[in-house]
Amino acid sequence: MRLKRTRSRREESNKGSFHRRFVGFGLCIFAVQAFLQVASQIAIAQEASAVEVQSPQSSTAGSPVSDNQPLAIQEAVQRALSNYPTVRIALERVLATRAQVGLTRTQFLPQANILWQTNRSTYNNIPGLLLPQGVVSPITGPVLANTSNTSVWGSAGALLMNWEPTRFGYRKGEVAAAQAGSDAAADRLALTKLDIANAAASAYLTVAALHEQVRSAQADLSRRESFANAIHVLVNNQLRPGADASEADAEVAASRTRLIQAQTLERVDLAALAELLGIPSKQITIDAAPLLVPPSGYEPPPFSAASHPAALEQNHLLSQAGAQERVLSRAYLPRFSLEGAVSGRGSGVKPDGTFLEGTNGLGPDRENWAVGIQATFAPFDYFSIREQKKIAASNERAQQLNYQNTLTTLNTQEEQARAQLDGALQVARNTPVQLDAARMGESQARARYEAALANIVEATQAQALLEQAEAQDALARIGVWQALLGISLAQGDLSSFLNQLPKLSSGGH
Repeated sequence: MRLKRTRSRREESNKGSFHRRFVGFGLCIFAVQAFLQVASQIAIAQEASAVEVQSPQSSTAGSPVSDNQPLAIQEAVQRALSNYPTVRIALERVLATRAQVGLTRTQFLPQANILWQTNRSTYNNIPGLLLPQGVVSPITGPVLANTSNTSVWGSAGALLMNWEPTRFGYRKGEVAAAQAGSDAAADRLALTKLDIANAAASAYLTVAALHEQVRSAQADLSRRESFANAIHVLVNNQLRPGADASEADAEVAASRTRLIQAQTLERVDLAALAELLGIPSKQITIDAAPLLVPPSGYEPPPFSAASHPAALEQNHLLSQAGAQERVLSRAYLPRFSLEGAVSGRGSGVKPDGTFLEGTNGLGPDRENWAVGIQATFAPFDYFSIREQKKIAASNERAQQLNYQNTLTTLNTQEEQARAQLDGALQVARNTPVQLDAARMGESQARARYEAALANIVEATQAQALLEQAEAQDALARIGVWQALLGISLAQGDLSSFLNQLPKLSSGGH
């Protein structure tokens, strides 16, 4: 009897010892995995915050524009970058690719699975084969001579760890491919920001040009109304035929129509600018006067097509294609994994069928542990991997050609932008001469008409030439800024354009 108590105490002690070792080992594994996961998440969060810092955020985002202060072009660009949804969409895609890099890095971590179960069941076993399935519960132990409907407690707990110390560069290649994809997404974000900034600046310049056209049309209407009033006085005094008054009235009506059309176009383009800025068009006031002074002595900065965001994106895609090919080169190598397991089983029945009463079987009373190394190799995967490598190599060559084509296109666009800037500067230097001549011609034609030395047709033609010269001069001056914007866009950086506009803020406000 005393021997049974001693054996029972020893068994209880063994159970308690196993429980403590099992729980302690499991907690250690949980702690290690939690530490590695937290470290990985911190790295991802740091990369994400870095992208957020680079994202276009401005203190003016969403704030209303003052009714008393015109909107400067720099502020318009910043508002578009802050408010336009496409930029936020591209930013979220960058964050997703950053997280994908972190997910790929988790392949370096060991895998651990913990299991615990408690059951109450019968213990009848039977010899024979059972095909693999998931319905009939497996029973371990010897086959007993008799069948019993008595149920007993059973328990099981286990911890299985698996870690591949090396994949011979396979996982590193996957991380490199994911990182290249993330860099390409960041380049796409830079391209998106470049496009939105260019759209905002271009829309601003377009509205400014239309604003000057409205001013030109208003000035033309004022001159024609004044001239028409003078003609009516001459007609009433029978110094000019009545046909001249009708001709003058027709010219006034046509000028008013042109003014209405210019005002309509200005409102339409102002609404398009407001959409980019994310604010109502009624809050936007533009002062185009500073834009009528073209930059002097400007020389475009040197250009390297390889530094353009579009070229950087294609280069990173090329790196991604090369990394994917290197991954496939490592895929055929054998895989080695270190495995460790600790497990325990408990049962309320002895191997000879003796039933144990009470709580026997609720806790594991037999423990096992195992440590080993496992190697796996799939020789027939060679044929599929070989074809996959051919596909990857073709994709890499295609991406190389795409990259070279992108460089050629960017160089061509930059050269065309330089030619447009040179032409815009020449036109801007010529239109003041045309405007001065048109003003003098209009003044002389009006004086000749009032002195009865010219007819109404000559005077109205001079007025039309003056209106055209005023509009062309304003468009030529703003056209220089549009050409400057074009060359900055072709070079992939609008800073050279925006840096030429510091006076616009003070001039606009």
